[in-house]
Amino acid sequence: MNAAQPNATTVSKPVPSGFLTFTLHAHLPYVVNHGTWPHGMEWLLEAAAETYLPLLRVLGSLERDGIALHCNLNLSPILLEQLAHPIFIAEFPRYVERKIAAAREDEAYFNSMSEHQYAETARFWQRFFCETLDQFHYLSGDIISSFRHFNDKGLLEIITCGATHGYMPLLGTDESVRAQIRTAVKTHERHIGKHPRGIWAPECGYRPAGFWNYPVPNADGSPAAPGFNRIGVEQALSESSLGFFFVDTHLVEESAPSQSPYEAQRSTTTHPQSTQQNTQQNDHSLYHPHFVSGPYENLKTFDPTTVFPRDPRTGVQVWSGDAGYPGDSNYLDFHKKRWPGGHRYWRVTGPQVDMGDKQLYDPHQAAERVKEHAAHFVSLVREALNENFGDAVPPILCSPFDAELFGHWWFEGTMWLEAVARHLHDHQTGIELITCSDYLAQYPRAGSIAMHEGSWGAEGTNHVWMNPETSWTYTHIYPAELYTREVCTAGKWNDGALGERIIKQLCRELLLLESSDWQFLITTGAARDYAEHRFNTHNDQFNELKSIWQSFEAAGSIPPEQEARLTAIELRDSIFADIDPSLWATGAHEVRSPQTTSHTSTSTLHKPNIATPALDVTEVEA
Repeated sequence: MNAAQPNATTVSKPVPSGFLTFTLHAHLPYVVNHGTWPHGMEWLLEAAAETYLPLLRVLGSLERDGIALHCNLNLSPILLEQLAHPIFIAEFPRYVERKIAAAREDEAYFNSMSEHQYAETARFWQRFFCETLDQFHYLSGDIISSFRHFNDKGLLEIITCGATHGYMPLLGTDESVRAQIRTAVKTHERHIGKHPRGIWAPECGYRPAGFWNYPVPNADGSPAAPGFNRIGVEQALSESSLGFFFVDTHLVEESAPSQSPYEAQRSTTTHPQSTQQNTQQNDHSLYHPHFVSGPYENLKTFDPTTVFPRDPRTGVQVWSGDAGYPGDSNYLDFHKKRWPGGHRYWRVTGPQVDMGDKQLYDPHQAAERVKEHAAHFVSLVREALNENFGDAVPPILCSPFDAELFGHWWFEGTMWLEAVARHLHDHQTGIELITCSDYLAQYPRAGSIAMHEGSWGAEGTNHVWMNPETSWTYTHIYPAELYTREVCTAGKWNDGALGERIIKQLCRELLLLESSDWQFLITTGAARDYAEHRFNTHNDQFNELKSIWQSFEAAGSIPPEQEARLTAIELRDSIFADIDPSLWATGAHEVRSPQTTSHTSTSTLHKPNIATPALDVTEVEA
């Protein structure tokens, strides 16, 4: 056969009827050096053992069989900093060894009581944690590098988040929004080695451009700063070359379609115009991505950012402990534990079953239910996309979840993700897994929309983070943000020595102060005392650093006792080594980032409105 002729046996791959994209949001607030148990470091250790490492095992198993999960995985910047922290790397093996020892003690106890089935479950936990320890040692303690491997191979896509999960709709200055994002991008590049193409906006929070007033006065009783015209989230993301983000269902359903301003100023288009016109017929579809429009003075400065809406029908199957898969009677019960040791031996058993009536967990029965639930989920995806199967552009269903739900809260969750991937690979469903970037590289958006402010929290508003129980936190956050902007704009810190050191730590404390986790934990009551203590700690340290800076500014030096405090705070909160105070300067980085832009040319109160326990902060000791 002539080499120029096509191979007669080659069969072109059919275009799928639709796509499914999982988005896993892996995040924990900064807990290193801030408590151990029940709140603090234990959260990170549990998440690593029960979610992050099991997820890596699933990804490796799929890779060996030529299958990819193709999910969008957000490893939040503050989580990356913790997974790479020497204290975590040193403590994790000790934690796992304690879990192994506890399981062995449980086995001995159960055998002494002739509870042989319970003893077998104790051996199950021994195997689970021994495998975890072996895996951690095999990785030389570097969990991030293993995730990076799958990212580099194109088997998933790692995206970023706000640096410390600051809730962008309520941040008090444009500079703070930009600094959360720019610090996140720099941290992502340092750990992952690539510029992120997408972002998980914390709490799926979105705010459009427009005039905004500070909602609370300052903590000292002085009036709030005057209102101002703030930028929209989409502009801040575009400035940092971030091509897509996610919002909750209602923000797209309640949005207003708009004529894209970008089409008028662009001379070329990536996709055929006929295809774009077809998808624009259904601007409010939940199964096509959309450009986010906003009032920009210089359109040539900004490329449009894309939003993917959350699918509500399939989401409840994973989020809900009552109506969803995690509530199945065969799955491991989240709440009931045996102390000491904290191992779980009981299954859900049934809805509203009393703790004392829980039955023994059987891992084999649970594994069989995982396969059934994976097949059921795929059928739900097909049903959801069915009306859009005839579209010229294949629809995409976006299923976003907190990553820690898989493995930690729903123990079988990581196995379920693997089962979904295998089911789609082994059966002709017409549905394929895909990352958001790969989808945007192949297909156009469904037009442009203008969204109102909102989140995926209860009521779909800012209420979880700004309410009578949490508003006091913002009376401290807003003046801290304004002071940081003032100091960073003045530029006197930029001496390459002590002044820079002080202000860098000031910026770190501001980022930690801005973490939305504190308000969330206060509102839910899950770990209110811990959250209030943590907020006050960072606020006190911010004010200490402010005083240290004022001493330095006045005298060009600081007394020994202040230098000792500076050192202590630095050691305690040693995050973001390459932090850049210039990001907080007035108007900083109002233009597009010069970094990688190739993606744009292809361009209860728990989330989302469903009651589920947060990581380890709502557990009932059994």
